[in-house]
Amino acid sequence: MKQFISVKDVTDINALAAKALAYKSNPLVDSKLGENKRIGLLFLNPSLRTRLSTQIAARNLGMEAIVFNVDKEGWALEFEEGAIMSGNTVEHIKDAGPILGQYFDILCIRTFPSLKNREDDYSEMFINQFIKYAGVPVVSLESATLHPLQSLTDIVTIKESIQNSPLGAGSKPKIVLTWAPHIKPLPQCVANSFAQWINAWGEADFVITHPQDYELAEEFTKGATITHNQDEALKDADFVYVKNWSTYTDYGKVYENDPEWMLTEEKLKTTHNAKVMHCLPVRRNVELSDEVLDSSHSLVTRQAGNRVWAAQAVLSEILNF
Repeated sequence: MKQFISVKDVTDINALAAKALAYKSNPLVDSKLGENKRIGLLFLNPSLRTRLSTQIAARNLGMEAIVFNVDKEGWALEFEEGAIMSGNTVEHIKDAGPILGQYFDILCIRTFPSLKNREDDYSEMFINQFIKYAGVPVVSLESATLHPLQSLTDIVTIKESIQNSPLGAGSKPKIVLTWAPHIKPLPQCVANSFAQWINAWGEADFVITHPQDYELAEEFTKGATITHNQDEALKDADFVYVKNWSTYTDYGKVYENDPEWMLTEEKLKTTHNAKVMHCLPVRRNVELSDEVLDSSHSLVTRQAGNRVWAAQAVLSEILNF
């Protein structure tokens, strides 16, 4: 694997998920693979699970991990080509990128959308400029439109759960991605990415449900069944992924915050005793009720724990490239 930006960088999703679960069983089996190599984790916005899990994964492979919060500890970077730097930016990515490429063997970047200009956000300029100028493999720790490490983790968690459930190996689960209320506009990254990966995986009946006007970009959802009726979507579901996102067409807006879209135990009664997933952090009793999060339905803690193994599988593939 040359880089890890989206599912398009993966040749075999099942093999990569299997590798992650193998690392879960034996975390230090490749502890010499990354010996004498450095990984740089650059954050342009905050993180908890992504930051810590990637550090642990790198350490399990013998790598030295260095974390740098660009937004707080470094110069303000300019990414526009041909920019006249007479404003707040101090250093151009043309100058910073090649230096970072000398410092690190793998460069991991976490960016975030502005939610103001869809064209700018969906161009993925920030992460693409790092790829262009760093000269080393780049791993997305979340970008303006996608969160591939989270999505790999989600498939790992689903496959692990299927192996230990009455569904049995080889069964085709029904997976539902449902919109949830939130107090502020959130990006489409996790929802886009989850849809992209589940569609590429191709081993599930996949349904997306959301209120009107919350359609995601078709490039990520094509292949899924889409409905505005949450009750209809949840019927006979095996897995329910809960996530808020803001509007895509009229970009970055909140049109409604109907609490009826929050997932509850009552709504789960029509499912196949569905397992519930969320990427975290979660606004309790806004996005998801306490009764669901604290119940046997919830895979949220296991899902978060699996972030380590997904990251370790990706890093090992890059190291072996």
